[in-house]
Amino acid sequence: MPITFTDIPDTRPATPLLDQVDSPAQLREFSQDQLLTLADELRAFILYSVGKSGGHFGAGLGVVELTIALHKVFNTPHDRLVWDVGHQTYPHKILTGRREQMTQMRQKEGPSGFPKRSESEYDSFGVGHSSTSISAALGMAMASSQLGVDRKMVAVIGDGAMTAGMAFEAINHAAHVDKDLLVVLNDNQMSISHNVGGLSTYFSKLWASKFYNQLRESGKKALKVVPQAASFVKLTEEYMKGMVSPATIFEELGFNYIGPIDGHDLPLLTQTLSNLKEIKGPVLLHTITHKGKGFGPAESDPVGYHALTKIEPKPDTTDATKPKKPKFQQVFGDWLCDMAEQDSKLVGITPAMCEGSGMVEFAERFPERYEDVAIAEQHAVTLAAGMACEGAKPVVAIYSTFLQRGYDQLIHDVAIQNLDVLFAMDRSGLVGEDGATHAGAYDLSYLRCIPNMIIMAPSDENETRQLLYTGYQFNGPAAVRYPRGTGTGAVIDKTMTALPIGKGLMKREGSKVAILNFGTLLGSALQAGEQLDATVVDMRFVKPLDKEMILSLANTHELLVTLEENSIAGGAGSAVSEFLAEQAVVMPILQLGLPDQFIDHANHQQQLEMVGLDAQQILSRIQERLDRI
Repeated sequence: MPITFTDIPDTRPATPLLDQVDSPAQLREFSQDQLLTLADELRAFILYSVGKSGGHFGAGLGVVELTIALHKVFNTPHDRLVWDVGHQTYPHKILTGRREQMTQMRQKEGPSGFPKRSESEYDSFGVGHSSTSISAALGMAMASSQLGVDRKMVAVIGDGAMTAGMAFEAINHAAHVDKDLLVVLNDNQMSISHNVGGLSTYFSKLWASKFYNQLRESGKKALKVVPQAASFVKLTEEYMKGMVSPATIFEELGFNYIGPIDGHDLPLLTQTLSNLKEIKGPVLLHTITHKGKGFGPAESDPVGYHALTKIEPKPDTTDATKPKKPKFQQVFGDWLCDMAEQDSKLVGITPAMCEGSGMVEFAERFPERYEDVAIAEQHAVTLAAGMACEGAKPVVAIYSTFLQRGYDQLIHDVAIQNLDVLFAMDRSGLVGEDGATHAGAYDLSYLRCIPNMIIMAPSDENETRQLLYTGYQFNGPAAVRYPRGTGTGAVIDKTMTALPIGKGLMKREGSKVAILNFGTLLGSALQAGEQLDATVVDMRFVKPLDKEMILSLANTHELLVTLEENSIAGGAGSAVSEFLAEQAVVMPILQLGLPDQFIDHANHQQQLEMVGLDAQQILSRIQERLDRI
């Protein structure tokens, strides 16, 4: 049995076997007993390194044995391992040459928190969003077959990720092309949020269905009349279970199904994978694991220990009475509950991001109006559209990076029909340590081109609350984008007031330079404004723009500066430039935003510095442009 730890080590644990593994080839020389010891050492090291760097570790602890077995049996990197989402890949990274870098995980110039092709040849496919692994591994299998290369393809996918339609699209296609592909279903019955529609829950519901239980009750009654019917009833029950078992479902889809097996039994995993390696065609191995395995607190609270922040020295407690600034997700969650109290038509929808989106209290207080649709962003958007058709008032709480996955539905099902849906878009802008796959860098660009939409970018916590209310009152599709983490600590007015749509707010009057701020970089804009004696406007709305304000500023200033934490290409600054061009206004414009590149992981302030959006560089870039006028 794996050793169970109760604390995060604050000093590096002794790991003599793990220290010998700089590549999987070395662990392939280990005996079975050594591999079991290696698993314990690997768990200890994961706990230590994540304590130093912060990051996701519950999922990784749950696949320690599976990771060792996969690298033991398969000839990686020649054979390909494709991990879904990537939260569970810390053991993989440690065993593939990145052990001594793990204390810098997710930090600037350290390893990514997800598989990344440019980081290691063992990371065969870059991931971050869920449910892509089977499609990618199948594509690799088909290409290798076409090119005559003999290699094995393995996709490791969780039961939460398996709820997404893309996973089933890939399974359906895999059966059709009949290529050699092993899918390992890591079933821990726990995605980031409660696993909605997970396989275990699904099968339990089927076995508890009215039809199935009516059949059982009929069988019991028959026994009273005909005792010899016992064998028939038992056979019927077994047949019913067989019809809805995982084996039947996946085999009907064209896969050779094996399992479920204990995902923490390393000898069993190794032997099973060795056998499956020789089977041709699509195969699915169903493993049962425990998220957070080997760390007592995480086993008891897998949601709370999904990820861990970096363990810092204990802070000075002299300001312990000072209230904490709320995170933007809490601002949204509080607004959602307050709005639900006022309007019984409100329905909250999330694609498996209850905790991350701040919806826990809403789910508890208004369970009949809370819908977690699992990892199914496309469905979440069209579900909201259907609800809006019948008079409900859906609010879709979704990360900016995940709304990208429901883009067609946003256009086709919501916007074209001009339906009354509010999108509360968390994690807009750069997101720090989660890096490029999770950055909300494009929402202003991909939303701005959609007719019927209004788009709001609040500058602080109170504006977030008021603009959520404004978007909710608007009759049509609306989006409010706000960042990860905390804001400036603005006082939040509990009274909800609809702000005038398409109107900005003058924050500082100056001369020569006018800074048009879109979003939470307002503080830096005001700092630059003080240094330059510039006008600063909190624009609030990206669509519709405050055209009257823009024309007035263009007529009275020598330089317009647009500021946003979104891609410059197609963003708010582009909207201002397009409007001025339409009005035949020719004047210098400086667009400050995210450059045309993907921004690597680092903390948020470091990322802003990397792209020139910290206060000092904003000031110097404006001054440099002024000098050229």
